[in-house]
Amino acid sequence: MSGKEDFSGMTVNERLFAAGLLDRWDAAVCARDRNEMMGVLKQVDMSDEAATTTDAVLADPRRYGF
Repeated sequence: MSGKEDFSGMTVNERLFAAGLLDRWDAAVCARDRNEMMGVLKQVDMSDEAATTTDAVLADPRRYGF
């Protein structure tokens, strides 16, 4: 392994926790900072889903615990 975390098979929250980015994600969501949210997701190998996931959370934050 190249030292990079293997996020395959993990949920979004598991990926964020494993990468130490959960607090940064939560802060970005609370600030409704779409660019920061997408940037955090890209760091956990979610480039393809970053916009869709971000927009879903912003559209209904309560559904995701915010």
